[in-house]
Amino acid sequence: MPKKDTAIEAARRSVDSSDPYVREQQTFPVLDDDQVARLRGYGTVENLAKGTVLFSRGERGVDFFLILDGSIEITDSTPDGDEIVITTHARHQFTGELDLFNQRKILVGGRTGEDSRLVRLTREQFRRMSSTEQDIGELVMRAFILRRTAFIVHSEAGVTLVGYKNDRDVVRINRFLSRNGYPLTVLEPGTSEGDQIVKQQGGDLPIICTPDGQAFHNPATAELADLLGLTEELMDDHIYDLAVVGAGPAGLSACVYGASEALDTIVIEAEAPGGQAGTSSKIENYLGFPTGISGQALAGRAWIQGQKFGATFAIARSATGIDVDGGTFRLTLEGGNTVVSRTVILACGATYRRLDLPNYEEFEGQGIHYAATALEAPFCSGTEVAVIGGGNSAGQAAVFLARHANHVHILVRGDGIADSMSNYLVNRIDQSSRITLHTHTELSALQGDRMLEQLTFRNRQTGDEEVKDVSNLFVMIGAIPNTGWMGDCVALDDKGFVLTGHDAKADSTSPFATSISGIFAVGDIRSGSVKRVASGVGEGSVCISHVHEYLSAREEDAD
Repeated sequence: MPKKDTAIEAARRSVDSSDPYVREQQTFPVLDDDQVARLRGYGTVENLAKGTVLFSRGERGVDFFLILDGSIEITDSTPDGDEIVITTHARHQFTGELDLFNQRKILVGGRTGEDSRLVRLTREQFRRMSSTEQDIGELVMRAFILRRTAFIVHSEAGVTLVGYKNDRDVVRINRFLSRNGYPLTVLEPGTSEGDQIVKQQGGDLPIICTPDGQAFHNPATAELADLLGLTEELMDDHIYDLAVVGAGPAGLSACVYGASEALDTIVIEAEAPGGQAGTSSKIENYLGFPTGISGQALAGRAWIQGQKFGATFAIARSATGIDVDGGTFRLTLEGGNTVVSRTVILACGATYRRLDLPNYEEFEGQGIHYAATALEAPFCSGTEVAVIGGGNSAGQAAVFLARHANHVHILVRGDGIADSMSNYLVNRIDQSSRITLHTHTELSALQGDRMLEQLTFRNRQTGDEEVKDVSNLFVMIGAIPNTGWMGDCVALDDKGFVLTGHDAKADSTSPFATSISGIFAVGDIRSGSVKRVASGVGEGSVCISHVHEYLSAREEDAD
């Protein structure tokens, strides 16, 4: 049997219990005889010779395999083109990871390590098995999550990104892949490995290198998603029951509840699951998580849940238009695809507000940030940083950044934060020696060469100005509704938020119904909504009952 990859061997010698490779019984579980017998009834038994290729990296929709006798080697490729064996599944173990729940391109290859007898389950058979045999389904789901986590932790089965870590496009690509759970390694020029790739590939930075030897120079986000197979192939002639536009907390909740209640559901998302909440370093007042949870972790779990119930995700595809087409709705996506659905839930939230300052766009991604997460934290080590805003997002960012930066400055235009921020955050800011609150203060200038280097603080009452050596600015001043792409399809309020219920004069008793029957709105995009993660989740889940009512009424009218 081939020697296992050094990442697994090193993990076995490690005391880090958070490493999925250390948790071998959960990451690579062995089914008992009863579980094998039950699972076997859902598929077909095959006898295959040693070296038979079962699936290859880059394929979509591959099958699930259980080993009755023999073994399956899971393979990856090095940047030099050499093939390595990540792990070998043995008797009563199974193949697969999270991409078995979707139609993305898979990250690894698989072949029989010896003459083997296997049980093969198609995607449809696998879904039926995992929903019916709940104990097996739970075991498989846990293993799939841990295997993907291991890929990310050990930079396996992913891509290599070469560029300067604080470059705006490196940050953009890193954030996009990280938020979509795609493993990657980041190398900087000046390192031996980074210089070798730059010498081999040439061209502009950043460079994306795939295990099969391809190289891409600074691709746009949507292009990168296509190149790596993160986008699922959509069928233009397919009619969904429900299209959810936006994968923030409200949209993900609608997705999970809709898909779990047998609605053929698609989620359209411009970047990655989570929305603005997905960029929060820690949400501490969300029910059921007493120690807090990051927005990305919460969104990631909901994203996996949605896929488990069969939802389709169109990632890195902005909605650019919506039309009523008889009894259905036709959504146009960036890149030219269309999605047709019987109902639509608008959950596309809002976009970040920007400061009106000279040179502002020049420093976006070069020192100006709209999220404070583990991705941005290394840039702040040993420096002073500034946070603009007085809401919960600003407070969470300041508390998180205080663990990494020498000092955090919070700037607010008013006389305090008590009226706009949760009390627990206000107390932490007051008690922290590494956070200073500047009231009646705004920014008047940004300075720097290629990167942001200095900020000018101006007191709104006295007019006094002070220049600070701050190279990282976190702008948390709210957002504007993401409704421009809708045209005049649904009624909006004077600020651009979607009117619902009585305000929209909707032909429905649903508080989430818009002015167009069959289109609903939930979460931050809805006029009058409470801008909280919990309320968005609640609205998304409750709205599904109104979607069912609408579809039932349509069927009755058709009869």
